[in-house]
Amino acid sequence: MSGRDLATFQAETVRRLGTIGADAVATDDVEAALGMITGGVFDLLGDRTAHERPGALRAGEQQFFVAGVFLVTPDQGSHLLVAERGFPPEQHRLRFPIDTGHPGAVYRSRQPLILENTDDHADFKQILKTARMGSALYAPLLWRGEMLGQMLMAAQARNTFSAPDLEAHVAFAALATAIYMAHGGPAFLNGLV
Repeated sequence: MSGRDLATFQAETVRRLGTIGADAVATDDVEAALGMITGGVFDLLGDRTAHERPGALRAGEQQFFVAGVFLVTPDQGSHLLVAERGFPPEQHRLRFPIDTGHPGAVYRSRQPLILENTDDHADFKQILKTARMGSALYAPLLWRGEMLGQMLMAAQARNTFSAPDLEAHVAFAALATAIYMAHGGPAFLNGLV
């Protein structure tokens, strides 16, 4: 939580959950609604000064963030990226095998996951074609026991995210799950695959 006051961060998280939730309910477009949520985590989560610490970035790297939702395809064979923020345009609707890397681990465990420093995880798999992320958050979208997908937030600088970020990310993922189902998310997904 370096550089941030926990109480202020928690209050801002609650405020944004309410505002984003109200806005997402008011739209009739499922991906736009999910985009409001991924936009919220994109703007809120992570230590925005993490890249200034020694060792946070390797030579040639620069701090940037990505956020999105990896939906589980109906055949449960792939993850499909929707409502993304910060991803390169060519990765719009990125699709990758369901068991790939840490998204695959979250799919199997159905538990949230934080990788404060991906260098500490030899099994970290680079999914973003343009860069290897240094810190990442994952939170499952669970509906009545069914794994619908997961929300991702990542940054290039190592140790950008900490436990309070994961807690907030999980809350936003719960909102994303409810919004996805309220807007007929499964029909939307079937239209994409």
